[in-house]
Amino acid sequence: MPVKIAPKDIKLGYAIKLPVGWMKHPFLTNKLIVESAQQLRIIQSLELEYVYFYPERSAVVIDTSADTTDCTVTQDLADVQRRTEMQLDKEQRIEQAKAHRRELQKTEKAFAQSMAQVRHLMSKVQGRPLNAIEDATQLISQLADTILSEDALVLHLISQAGKEQESMYFHVLNVSILAMMLAKNLNCSADEVRWVGLGAMFHDIGKLKIPSQILRKTTGLTNPEQNFIKLHPKLGLELLALTQHFPAEAKAIVEQHHEYLDGSGYPAALNADAIHKLARIVAVVNEFDNLCHPQDMSQARSPHHALSVMYKTMKGKLGDLEMKMMIKMMGIYPPGTVVLLSDQRVGIVMAVNSDSMLYPDVLIYDADVPRLEAAIVTLEANKLSIEKVIKPKALPPEVFAYLNPRAQVSYFVQQKN
Repeated sequence: MPVKIAPKDIKLGYAIKLPVGWMKHPFLTNKLIVESAQQLRIIQSLELEYVYFYPERSAVVIDTSADTTDCTVTQDLADVQRRTEMQLDKEQRIEQAKAHRRELQKTEKAFAQSMAQVRHLMSKVQGRPLNAIEDATQLISQLADTILSEDALVLHLISQAGKEQESMYFHVLNVSILAMMLAKNLNCSADEVRWVGLGAMFHDIGKLKIPSQILRKTTGLTNPEQNFIKLHPKLGLELLALTQHFPAEAKAIVEQHHEYLDGSGYPAALNADAIHKLARIVAVVNEFDNLCHPQDMSQARSPHHALSVMYKTMKGKLGDLEMKMMIKMMGIYPPGTVVLLSDQRVGIVMAVNSDSMLYPDVLIYDADVPRLEAAIVTLEANKLSIEKVIKPKALPPEVFAYLNPRAQVSYFVQQKN
């Protein structure tokens, strides 16, 4: 537990917290470890009545380079200069965070527009399937143009919450985006990437013919209900049979996205050789998203945990190459993962960059900074690393509310600026 001490009693190595607003001091955070005599003098110059001292996190350091009580004119000038530099650096980082947030807002707006297109085209599937396919082809083409570009890609966590009855729309958009990225990483052709996107967009349309009370049931399904749900690939093909404009490669995805390499899947219990290579790609992404968003959300896994579960338990069922590439593509810490950083701050991964997968962008929890102004830091630029993953359920309520690790984990992709 922290104790109050006077600034004059602070020693080098002390872990402290400044009891003032974030904008009233030049440090990047209110919590810090006093590492130099100059830093100590700057803290004492803030004219605070007290600071919070954390004994368990402190280690007293003996500084032989200077007498911390001897404030000469030279020291005063150096302290003013250093404080000014720190303030300028802080302001620059605040502006960078604001720019990062503006970029995220732009991505969220593009995601919302794509979601609106998904809702619209899905409403046409049963009555006007040709129009639905045309709309889907246009949407997939737009997304594929971004994914197929030579530029580095940024995979963003989208913080918009979805309505329960729209979970299918979020699911198919998630699976379409991630499956196209996976197809690109597996060196599929541009046409194959687009077929993957189109097949993924329609992979669950057969569920439109299944009663909603079965689809939304959170308790165990009866055997007849399970068998009914297992019909959705065939029901999807029946809907697509209403038009001849759906590519055969995408139809294979709709038909086979629940087939497993060992023959234990459905609806046809196909073995590895009989499963289309594009269906194998979508099957991996579909499994991942279903682990993140099961019908019973109390069983939901974090993105990091979902990848771990897949790799440990789905060998022999899902393609090994596809799973390894999925993990490589998403990063060790996918967007949506709550992490403890090397400086002991807690945050949530907001984005991973395809050209620096080990250094994601992390939104930092700081009780003294309003959430809408929370710093989003790039680990590489700040010389930070991730110490461990934290389960969202283990977070204190105030940290959980701040970081807001949503049950609905949605992704969107854009080119890196």
